[in-house]
Amino acid sequence: MTKQVAILAVNPVNGAGLFQYLEAFFENGISCKVFAVANTTTIRSNSGITLQADDIVAHLKGHANNYDALVFACGDAVPVFKDHAGETFNLDMLSVIKEFAEKHKIMAGHCAAGLIFEIAGITEGKKIALHPLAKPAIQKAIATDEAAVIDDNFYTAQCEHTIPVLLPQLLKALQ
Repeated sequence: MTKQVAILAVNPVNGAGLFQYLEAFFENGISCKVFAVANTTTIRSNSGITLQADDIVAHLKGHANNYDALVFACGDAVPVFKDHAGETFNLDMLSVIKEFAEKHKIMAGHCAAGLIFEIAGITEGKKIALHPLAKPAIQKAIATDEAAVIDDNFYTAQCEHTIPVLLPQLLKALQ
């Protein structure tokens, strides 16, 4: 049975990171659906390219049982989150992240994914890789300088350039 992956794409999303996941999943027969962390399915990349997500994060709430993994495709996640933390789409994102973690689904992502997972309250004692600028904000996880880290069901990469270090193990877990 093919594995199902839900991808959270912030607005704006890091296109280089998002497309690495999409391509790897497609090439390995892993089904995925992209959920925009926004009020609309139309988002953009950091470079301004307009993208159409499959759905919005609000519609992912309550559906963790339909998926085997949650991938956080980073972008300008932290500044956008900081400026819009109380927006419904960000609250929905945190709710979805908690829901997937409570069901012990694979939690994956790059760059600030570890920080967003921390904000969601799911990183206690987990070893994570994340962007060096996000490292000082980590309180409950164990922030590393490694290119990629796997700790139980957490699969994290430091940035979009280190996703290729993470992908073989993530794909293996999803096969």
